[in-house]
Amino acid sequence: MAALALATLAALPAAAQTTGSEPTVAQEETPRAAAEDGEVVVTGTRILRDGFQAPTPLTVLTRDDIDNGSPSNNIADFVNQLPQLAGSTKPANSRLNLSSGQAGINALNLRNLGETRTLVLVDGRRSVGSAVNGVVDINTIPQALIERVEVSTGGASSAYGSDAVAGVVNFVLNKKFEGLRVTADSGITTYGDGSNYSGSIAGGTSFASGRGHVLFNAEIAHRDGIFEVDAVDRKWNHTGYVRIQDPTWTAASTTPQYITTRRQIGASNSTPGGLITGSVNRVLINGVPTNVTTTGLRGNYFGQNGQVLQYQYGALTFPAITGTTAPSLTQGGSWQVNDSGRRIGLDPEDDRWGVFGRLSYEIGDGIELFAEGSYNRQRVYFNAGPNLQTGIQLAAQNCNVTPVPITCNAYLYNALGAAALSTPNLSTVTVATTSADLPFRAVENERKVQRYLVGAEGQFEAFGKPARWDVYAQYGRAELHEELQNIQNTARLAAATNAVFAPAGNTGGYAAGSIQCAINVDASTTNDDPACRPLNRLGVGVADPAAVAYALGNPYRDETVEQYVAGVNLAVTPFATWAGDVSVSVGAEYRKEKIRGTVPAEFQPIVANNLVTTRWSVGNYVPTAGQYDVKEAYLETVIPLGLGLEFNGAVRATDYSSSGYVTTWKAGATWAPIEDIRLRVTRSRDIRAPNLADLYQVAQNSDSVTNPFGAGSGPNGGSYAATGVGYTGTTLGNLALVPERADSWNIGAVFSPTFLPGFNFSADYFRIEMKDAIGTFSAQQIINRCFEGAADFCAQIQQDPNNATRLLFTTRPYNFTTQLVRGVDLDASYRLQLGAEDSFLLRGVASRYIDNTINTGITGVVPVDTVGANGGQASTPTWIFRGSLTYDSPSFSATVVGRGISAGKYVASGIECTSGCPVSTTQFPTYDNNHVSGLFYADLNFTQKINSGGSSQAEMFFNVTNLFNRWPLLVPETGLAANSTYSDMLGRQFRVGIRFNLR
Repeated sequence: MAALALATLAALPAAAQTTGSEPTVAQEETPRAAAEDGEVVVTGTRILRDGFQAPTPLTVLTRDDIDNGSPSNNIADFVNQLPQLAGSTKPANSRLNLSSGQAGINALNLRNLGETRTLVLVDGRRSVGSAVNGVVDINTIPQALIERVEVSTGGASSAYGSDAVAGVVNFVLNKKFEGLRVTADSGITTYGDGSNYSGSIAGGTSFASGRGHVLFNAEIAHRDGIFEVDAVDRKWNHTGYVRIQDPTWTAASTTPQYITTRRQIGASNSTPGGLITGSVNRVLINGVPTNVTTTGLRGNYFGQNGQVLQYQYGALTFPAITGTTAPSLTQGGSWQVNDSGRRIGLDPEDDRWGVFGRLSYEIGDGIELFAEGSYNRQRVYFNAGPNLQTGIQLAAQNCNVTPVPITCNAYLYNALGAAALSTPNLSTVTVATTSADLPFRAVENERKVQRYLVGAEGQFEAFGKPARWDVYAQYGRAELHEELQNIQNTARLAAATNAVFAPAGNTGGYAAGSIQCAINVDASTTNDDPACRPLNRLGVGVADPAAVAYALGNPYRDETVEQYVAGVNLAVTPFATWAGDVSVSVGAEYRKEKIRGTVPAEFQPIVANNLVTTRWSVGNYVPTAGQYDVKEAYLETVIPLGLGLEFNGAVRATDYSSSGYVTTWKAGATWAPIEDIRLRVTRSRDIRAPNLADLYQVAQNSDSVTNPFGAGSGPNGGSYAATGVGYTGTTLGNLALVPERADSWNIGAVFSPTFLPGFNFSADYFRIEMKDAIGTFSAQQIINRCFEGAADFCAQIQQDPNNATRLLFTTRPYNFTTQLVRGVDLDASYRLQLGAEDSFLLRGVASRYIDNTINTGITGVVPVDTVGANGGQASTPTWIFRGSLTYDSPSFSATVVGRGISAGKYVASGIECTSGCPVSTTQFPTYDNNHVSGLFYADLNFTQKINSGGSSQAEMFFNVTNLFNRWPLLVPETGLAANSTYSDMLGRQFRVGIRFNLR
């Protein structure tokens, strides 16, 4: 597949061009931002010099590339198609970021090292983050004014400071734009959903005989959400492709533990209207009252209006139907009854708008003052999935007694009758449900991001050569409202679920025999809640809306992130050697990052005696408050050495108030032995300092883990299911963190043969080794280490006091990991001129990842290389590629794009075998098939240019994304059975629009 991918690149490479545009050559540093004196600024370096070519690889996306190649009205979707970016967070894969506030964010992740290790700049300066971890939401950048996007994939901490471990993405605005540009577009999927539109207007003009310039931009965008995965339109999520454990497998087996080659497998642990997964009898064993799980009622489930139905378990069911732990998966039978793969969100509803303005004025020769400001507002609303709940205990004691006592759930009695509940010593019945009568869990995040900048820049003569300087001050502010909707309040939901027949003479005065909340009709008056309404969990269409409103709530958190930056830079040419001018840049920067937040008391967890008790199933927010500042100074130089050899070096001194002093540096060189070939190499020391989230945030998330102890057992002596054990995890900040360190190599070559004009090829090897990387252990890692006997990990696990079937995890970030990332970037382009104005452009870019290995340092844990695993966001495909073929003429252009990833493993550490299998462990599980497919998508763009006369020009464009309506990359999982990071989740999409330019 890798060889095929490379071959494909030669025929189907990447970014489109329009008339008059020069071919974009990634990795080939051409002048980017020409100053009036011919000097240029190149992302990844502070040197300003005409013709300077930095030793770090650089990829450039021009305005024409963006217009012709972008698959949507959001530039992040286009930039994320570059192979250097892997594992980025975007709306499609942030659905379950419920308590972190990152749902709906468009972030960038170079090399899959994490978004916090990719520095995003606007015109070479930082921008305030849109989340507590400092991640910049690309939605906050004025997209209509973006002139180009520059991606520097070498470490750049010596040039820009913290976070540039994997590289820099710099969005360069057209600050001298003249005229008026109006853009409008609309799109829809082939299924008639996902409707979207956007519009923008940008204007700029000079005044005062060209000494002043004013610039303005306003834009708006909307996208309809897709809140269900239709079984007819998007069949890919309804094939029953799910990993299931072989029920006959034991620790002594030589056959694989997990099976992925079957279809028609579905979740059998819950149904829309509730499924009885077991019951408990209270019996005396050796004179001690003991709960004994029984299976007599297992398999009864409740349909429309409470109809009692029988769940049909298939021949392949795990765990066994008659076991202590209820089955979680089954093949065949009633495998399609569970609806968690249908009532799940594919795409958020997204509304955003923003304004940007800039004013500059040359007050004297070589001195210009400037000021700019922007305001962006975004609202994201998303379906995070159904209100799934397992382990619901319904009282079932003495249900055959008349009158029915409050030890018997009224709705259970009405559904099954006294005869079915007359089993001697029956105590409780356990139910699990996806809660069709409850609204889906929703994420509604609103972000208001402001950025203001004032400064001055100019040029003068020093040492007989032009010199440039700038000074600036910047303030950024992000007001974040993070809200979850329709979230279970654990106490109120339990009270509403415990519905009983009111006994005669009850203290609440309720009519005898009416169904009420038990807390209001029991003997105690101290637990009464007049607002409680009984909730029927047994059936579809049976719940009282008032009870639903009582049991659910909308937890939220308000946070304000502030960023203060001031900097000064000077670039001079102090002297020359026999080989040429020596360039020097120096500068200093001060930065302060600050966060403060508020959370209403009712939405916070209860913390007492080191025990965290949650009030809500998710969204137990805690206020975050903290700040740090940093002082920095740098020096960078370029020294020509003759014979086509040039040295580039930099050093930066940094002092953090939170983590102390650190030095970063870079040493690199370029060599052009002949005109056709240029070699380059860079060695750098880069850092990432702990951010506000690492230091101060208290965050929570909810999900499920596989229980390595097995069914009926668990950590700290508990008893849990084998799979799908729900949990709430709490992550605390850590003020003892120190900066991460990364040592990087970039070695490459650029080939531009004079005998083949228009052809360029580059290849660059990269190696990034991180030490003291900041990380936290996932819930699955913690429970796995506990199972392996690590007592300190077991101490991080508690049983949920509100639900004995769930777990609570507590962790915090530490500097405990090392990470090695290696790979090769390839870039080829060829422009063929057809006559005076027509041309073909062929381009291909690809990244071949070799290593992405994390070593936690835990004894007995073998580091695993995640390259070649396609199972999720954290792993990296072996190959990521993109190619394009563009025909361009004065009146028309057409672009065909091919993009995708190579096939690979489902689980990086999985062992594939059919017989003679080694021992299957939590770290190295065995599979009958650990292979998942790759991806290849084709896109098409047509642009028709219309001359309106004079200096006006209009363009009509039509774009088709995923031309052949290819499925996503499927993974064997319940819920959303696709890799949402690298896949096109929506299917074929159409977009049509117009661009009007008046100059």
